[in-house]
Amino acid sequence: MNNKKGWIKIVEAFVAIILIASVLLIILNKSDFQQTDDKKIYEIELSILREIQTNTTMRDAIMNANAPIELYDDGFPLIVKNQLISRIPNQLECNAKICAGGDDCNLRNAPQKNIYSQKILITATLTQYNPTQLKMFCWSK
Repeated sequence: MNNKKGWIKIVEAFVAIILIASVLLIILNKSDFQQTDDKKIYEIELSILREIQTNTTMRDAIMNANAPIELYDDGFPLIVKNQLISRIPNQLECNAKICAGGDDCNLRNAPQKNIYSQKILITATLTQYNPTQLKMFCWSK
């Protein structure tokens, strides 16, 4: 009879250890998913911005824009606006802003969410030197 009590306590301790380990693994796994999502959002933004940066027509349009100007303002270069909007994934909401090269480039009405931002600097075209930055801001819907 005494031997059975000892085995029951060993099984109870083993089950408790498994439960604690399971909870810890679930918590750690959720934080890994969050980091992966953050990294993926930054990569999406940078991919979109690099496409714009390497397109001569879009570079010219950005450098000729009246900075500072946000994506949904009148006067934002239409070719750049269409490229940005067409490439934004459905799970994200994004905005963009064109600013002078040395300016702080922040949104006027930023949402109260985690905002992920990337920027590119366009310094010159074949005909002019005018450092301008295009900054993209995204957040989850």
